[in-house]
Amino acid sequence: MASLTPCLTQLSRMCISAGGGTMPHRISTQILGPALQIRYKSKDNKPKASRSELAMKAKKLVEKRKKRKPRTTFRQYDLSDGEQFALCDAIRYIRAFEVGRAPTSVKYEISLKLKTLKNGPVVRNRLRLPHPVKTDLRVCVIAPPDSKFAESARAAGAALVGEDEIFEAIRNGRIEFDRCICQTDSYAKLNKAQLGRILGPKGLMPSPKLGTVVKDPSLLVRDFIGGAEYRERLGVIRMAVGQLGFTPDQLARNIKTFMESVKKDMGLLSDKINKDITEVVLSSTNGPGFSLNGEFKNSKSDIQPKDLSTS
Repeated sequence: MASLTPCLTQLSRMCISAGGGTMPHRISTQILGPALQIRYKSKDNKPKASRSELAMKAKKLVEKRKKRKPRTTFRQYDLSDGEQFALCDAIRYIRAFEVGRAPTSVKYEISLKLKTLKNGPVVRNRLRLPHPVKTDLRVCVIAPPDSKFAESARAAGAALVGEDEIFEAIRNGRIEFDRCICQTDSYAKLNKAQLGRILGPKGLMPSPKLGTVVKDPSLLVRDFIGGAEYRERLGVIRMAVGQLGFTPDQLARNIKTFMESVKKDMGLLSDKINKDITEVVLSSTNGPGFSLNGEFKNSKSDIQPKDLSTS
């Protein structure tokens, strides 16, 4: 190709001096054609695709991408292709994966896969299960120390109750609580203390929007201790529903309560928004997930629910 360049340049100058202005299309095609073929030849002297062929392929690819519509819902899979398990069978297999671990160190988790729009509203709520999974939650209540709300919060199980002492401890970096609730009368004092830059990034700053600024904190304390939050993410709702030491009956009651709460939340959405539960998966902290078929015990299984209790 490099050897042809002086010849092509000279020929172009000849055409211009003859009054042609530019190289005629017929002459340029005849001379540049072989040069283009040389350019698109491979090392073994086999011709590659020409410019027109490459342009046609690129055009078809662009048209194909334009025709492809973006997916508006999350992908769903055919459950008939995979095996599903009764609850007792799933517990039995999970226990085998978690053998040797402390009954309180491993959590059962339920994942609800939803058929829903990608850009639609999400389901979120807080729930207290019949058999609480985590009962060691430390709750801080910001309220006047001598008020009746402070006394009821202590009786409900709050770890810290007060105002100025708690503000000073937070400024010194001693955040010895997992949740923070503020009584309505103390909210102005909390804002004046300017603790949002410390508690905000940790998700502990009380806010009326989040429902953590209330008139009677004791009611919320009882919900926090032994309660749990769930939120839809990418079409899936996950929540811990039990410990490894729970019996199948305890786990079944927790799962039923959780699913009833989620269905109720979906029912409160607009009529134009449809959400359906397509799959229920039970997993554990270190074990795999097992798709549940809705049965408590398989009639063909010889395992008894009482044999699955570690307590």
